[in-house]
Amino acid sequence: MNYFKNIEELIIENEASKKANALRDNSSTLQTYWNIGKLIVEAQGGEKRAKYGNGLIKEWGKKLSLKYGRGYDSSYLAKMRLFYLDFPILESVIPKLSWTHYIQILSIKNENERNYYINLVVLNNLSVRELKREIKNKAFDRLSYADKEHIEIINNTNSLSIKDMIKDPIILKADKSLDKIDEQAIHKYIISLLEDKFLELGTGFALIGHEYKLHIDNKTYKIDLLFFNYKLNAFIVVEVKTRKIKHTDIGQLNFYVKFVEDNIKDINHNKTIGLLIVKENDKYVIKYTTSNDILVTTYALN
Repeated sequence: MNYFKNIEELIIENEASKKANALRDNSSTLQTYWNIGKLIVEAQGGEKRAKYGNGLIKEWGKKLSLKYGRGYDSSYLAKMRLFYLDFPILESVIPKLSWTHYIQILSIKNENERNYYINLVVLNNLSVRELKREIKNKAFDRLSYADKEHIEIINNTNSLSIKDMIKDPIILKADKSLDKIDEQAIHKYIISLLEDKFLELGTGFALIGHEYKLHIDNKTYKIDLLFFNYKLNAFIVVEVKTRKIKHTDIGQLNFYVKFVEDNIKDINHNKTIGLLIVKENDKYVIKYTTSNDILVTTYALN
């Protein structure tokens, strides 16, 4: 089998496709690069030999880059080989990510971490620049230990949850010093930062109300933030605390969630979700929270 000739045929077909359709999605290019990586691995005698290389990449890179440009030089051929090795099942390659997205992700050795960043791009429509920032800020490292395991790439067959959208901690950039501001003002300020953060996420959050008022038994209560998430098809009640979590916080949030569930949610909506955001995690309270509808996370100011 003439592997070099087969690789060259794939490149010719892909370059012709690019010229014919400048607005195409990424599937053609990604499939081409995946197939090139597969052929390189086979030409090197299989995956074990491919880890070390045998001079083919250097030789072929010189020939192909002279004919088709530096996008096919030895460094890019090496990335295509790694692309195939990291994603040996073609169906796991997501066309929503560009080849440049994948180049950023290929440097990550941990499969769960790679999958996490792929999901982050898909959920939040991240640009390459935004993806690089998330990797630099170690977003994956901020997940809890349990959430770092068994991460699958999100597709049409697996379900999405609020945990896929929320990091711990949530990093908020404060543009003012909070040292001389009273607690109530800090609370309002943190809420405004979180409101912007959720709307920036692009994962289906639509703001229903800021300090949303509930009138119950001649009393008025205020939900810090009430969102509807169209991807989850559910209301999300967000309560913010500028201190450690207390047992009563869970009860308060459950109270708000139940009211939204009974009085605001439509029959076609999924179960209402409660999100408690606190200054510092209290592992004991979180561990023994009985409601599956409450998610507790933290925020950090920088």
